[in-house]
Amino acid sequence: MKAFIRLLLAGLVAMTISACKNKASLDANGVPGKLLIGSYGGDNPAQYRETLDPFAAYLSKKLGMEVEFFYTTDYPALIEAMRSKKIHMAHLTPYAYILATQKPGLEPLVTLGIKGKPTVYSSIIFTNKKTGLKTMADVKAHAKSLTLCFADPASTSGHLVPRGYLDSIGLDPDKAFKASIFAGSHAAAILSVKSEKVDIGCSTSELALDKLIREGAVKRDEIVILWTSPPIINDAIAIRTDLNKDFIKKVQQAYVNANRDDYEAFKKYVLLYWADPRQMSYVPVQDSAYNSLRRIASKIKDLKQK
Repeated sequence: MKAFIRLLLAGLVAMTISACKNKASLDANGVPGKLLIGSYGGDNPAQYRETLDPFAAYLSKKLGMEVEFFYTTDYPALIEAMRSKKIHMAHLTPYAYILATQKPGLEPLVTLGIKGKPTVYSSIIFTNKKTGLKTMADVKAHAKSLTLCFADPASTSGHLVPRGYLDSIGLDPDKAFKASIFAGSHAAAILSVKSEKVDIGCSTSELALDKLIREGAVKRDEIVILWTSPPIINDAIAIRTDLNKDFIKKVQQAYVNANRDDYEAFKKYVLLYWADPRQMSYVPVQDSAYNSLRRIASKIKDLKQK
């Protein structure tokens, strides 16, 4: 699996945003002619595009320029697109953000907040109730006969946090289990456990499992949650630091005011992940808010440098 992680985080990014070539240039003042924002498109980029088009229109009106979202099927592609300056901004998971900031050149603008404070969520390790597993002690006792499934390599709740936890209890995901794989997304990880293709899955409750339950794709009593992590700070909307500082502030303010100035566009965006956006808004966030996740990554040998 380690070689696979390196491949995805270094090699597969060749599939990145070639369509944006030469579009992300800046004028003499560091302002783009057209703002390009990268976003993970999940298993259905067309759905994401339809959902985010109103938010792009809102930003375009606020900033006085064309705004376009570009969608990828993995986070490594977004990281590489930011580093190679093919886009100006990106919506990154916390882990994707700390991977991206291992090299200078970007900073967080905002994260999603509730009642003015950053939202948090949890990582979960779970199984199909048919396995008979009830606790992590059961997993540890039978690991050699169990298959393990992470989500995306750059997922925080679907990879970094559960990997760190498994390491901490003496279960090296690459050695302790019969097999360990990446499903490619949260939904794929959950559905792989539901369909009994793998025994153990890693994902998030609030942003993935609960969503699939609401949509009827999974029944709550089909899944047994074996472990829940401490709270994790939410995704970062990040921007390149070579952009004009006043322009960066203007973009940040547009996000902060979105729930007030165009609630319908904001609501459609947030409903991709959360069930109730009524008390939510984007709030400014500092890079230091992600330091606790950096510490987790620093303890995992294969994840220290990417």
